Amino acid sequence: MHRDPPPLEPFLAMEVMERAREIERTGAHVVHLELGEPDADPPTAALDACRDALARGETRYTDSRGLPELREAIAADLLRRFGARVPSERVLVTSGTSPGMLLAFSLLVQPGDEVIVPTPHYPCYPNFVRYRGGVPVEVPTRAESGHRIDVDAVKRAVTPRTVAIVLASPANPTGAVQPAETVEALAGLGLPLVSDEIYDGLVYGGVETASVLRLGGGCESFVLDGFSKRYAMTGFRLGWLVVPEWAERPARILAQNLFISACAFVQRAGIAALEHGEASLREMRAVFDRRRGRLVAGLRELGFGVPRAPDGAFYVLADARRFGADSRELAFRLLEEAHVGTAPGVDFGRAGEGMLRFCYARSDADIEEGLRRLARVLPSLSEKADEGAAGVEAGTAR
Repeated sequence: MHRDPPPLEPFLAMEVMERAREIERTGAHVVHLELGEPDADPPTAALDACRDALARGETRYTDSRGLPELREAIAADLLRRFGARVPSERVLVTSGTSPGMLLAFSLLVQPGDEVIVPTPHYPCYPNFVRYRGGVPVEVPTRAESGHRIDVDAVKRAVTPRTVAIVLASPANPTGAVQPAETVEALAGLGLPLVSDEIYDGLVYGGVETASVLRLGGGCESFVLDGFSKRYAMTGFRLGWLVVPEWAERPARILAQNLFISACAFVQRAGIAALEHGEASLREMRAVFDRRRGRLVAGLRELGFGVPRAPDGAFYVLADARRFGADSRELAFRLLEEAHVGTAPGVDFGRAGEGMLRFCYARSDADIEEGLRRLARVLPSLSEKADEGAAGVEAGTAR
């Protein structure tokens, strides 16, 4: 019997990557700037802890909320970074942050409920809201202002159906870091925040992050974080969710049913990363800062619009309309013709259409080769875009 699929949009960055892998299987080399995956190695202590746990036979289920030792280590990390005293009972370990998002939105959203999502945004936020039958309400931000969230615009978007506000700082795809006064104002609107803090610590130029936990607004909010970005542990699939006190038991029941538990040996790696990974993070951040400057300069030289360098994360969201207004079509053309992977801006909401996202967490060699390949194919795309625009203008004149 045919049933309609869940109301999810494709994750286009993943589709670009999957097509890139098909191209690579033919023997070609693709420069991967499409996915947010650091080229750095995980902390050595995390790798050693994972191997040791496997050698000890730690291959069984754990508590659905995670190993008590890891949850306590996460609580200690939150105290160290933010001065926030979060009981370990409010921490749930998840297999990456995506399961954490599913738990948070499952507890918050019923069919017809609205969730405010500042945009451009990470693709999964509205997809999870729609999956729950909710309605994502986009509030645009502007590149010229560093994609700072307009709190007044958020207030105007609130209706009796609004149940939560999404906050990402530092943000994917914009690299925006919201100032403390913005986070505090959003936390003061009386609605739960779903605060994605996975890129905390990856900021540049003296910019500081402001966690909702640090500002005391975390009591009724859901905070997402993990190991993928800060510790270059994407394939470990390890994250966590901080929940309000009222959600401790419901979130635990959901986790039991949906996920059972994260891998025990991977959780041991997480404990080691929290205890010994700070030096790796400092080194990685310095490298990314240098690559950020190179990629921004290179994209500007090629004709992309980058009004401001991003303050955090490891992405540049660049205006690509000079080369084509349809970002999905443009991204796949660049993949096929230049063998350079980029993420289509439309993946990040309507406000991202006409943009491309580039990741600078890749090697220096990849960034330089990617820029060289783009330089070879972009002039012809620019000419075609100009011809298309001229044709539209002529048609309008007639």
